[in-house]
Amino acid sequence: MAKNLPRTMKAVGLYKYLPISDPNSFLNLEINLPKLLKNDVLVKVKAISVNPLDTKLRAPKPDIETTPRILGWDGAGTVIEKGEKSSIFNVGDEVIFTGDIRRSGCNAEYVALNEFLVGPKPKNLTFEQSAAMPLTAITAYESLFERLLLSSKDAGKSILIINSAGGVGSVATQMASNLGLKVIGTASRKETIEFSLSHGANIVLNHKKDLLPQLADNGYGNGVDYVLVNYDPYPYWDTLMKVIKPQGKICLIVDSSGLVDLRPLKDKSVTLASESMLTKIKYDTEDLFKHHEMLKEISKMLDNGQLKPTLNKIITPINAVNLKEAHKILEEKTSIGKIVLTGF
Repeated sequence: MAKNLPRTMKAVGLYKYLPISDPNSFLNLEINLPKLLKNDVLVKVKAISVNPLDTKLRAPKPDIETTPRILGWDGAGTVIEKGEKSSIFNVGDEVIFTGDIRRSGCNAEYVALNEFLVGPKPKNLTFEQSAAMPLTAITAYESLFERLLLSSKDAGKSILIINSAGGVGSVATQMASNLGLKVIGTASRKETIEFSLSHGANIVLNHKKDLLPQLADNGYGNGVDYVLVNYDPYPYWDTLMKVIKPQGKICLIVDSSGLVDLRPLKDKSVTLASESMLTKIKYDTEDLFKHHEMLKEISKMLDNGQLKPTLNKIITPINAVNLKEAHKILEEKTSIGKIVLTGF
């Protein structure tokens, strides 16, 4: 540990997995700084983002931690120390990062990360704007380019993005639009519809109403080429089976709350893919290095204006009360874009 670093740090964590309304669902803590592995960088956290992954991992269950669990899986900050074999970044570099759920997260003053989970911070964005992007942008990138296998050759084809005003949806909408696809978003409130349109959707349907007649009214009576589902697919399943064109592709990023009938997929030779940003990290896949490359590419897109940041709400400072508020907003499923907390 560098001589000028403190031995302890502020963090927000938990011992018990409780409803967010419980006073002990998050606690303000003072804990030891994380230990660096040989390929790690130590990042001083400037801003953190909150994602549905956080609420899923914090959801009530009987487990009790003997040491505090620190959540938080994307943010922005500055590299202040390196592991002995870390070679990508230098001390002082401003960075964005995701996280590894097997380790302590970034809801703390400092976080230790494998350098492949880190990328350069966009030069033209604030730390808060930057912190909003890594996890959702990686998920959108992998969904479109690795699961649905989209490229510029698909310009003119159609993609239906369910929940296009959310964190992943609002990034995927921009990326698909940049490729020249016709993007059909879904939302239900005036503000979410406007948010989707401002982030590249050509049209936005109301996902609280039957999507099939709405698609037909907008010239898509014969279906769409691709679907990205950023919500529980169970209530949409029958619609998805009808709307996807023969030999089309569907990508799911959320678990289904119920069993679904896969037989219609075979009849149309439809490809069904699943996406989790955590796969490469959790299983230490041979292509883990691509995570860093994607973060570099995303940072470049943000700097050159191909992507707009999806930050919609900043809460300060980073503490238990404010983290509870952010989780409550996400659990109410009324958020638009991303929520970021900044400053200890």
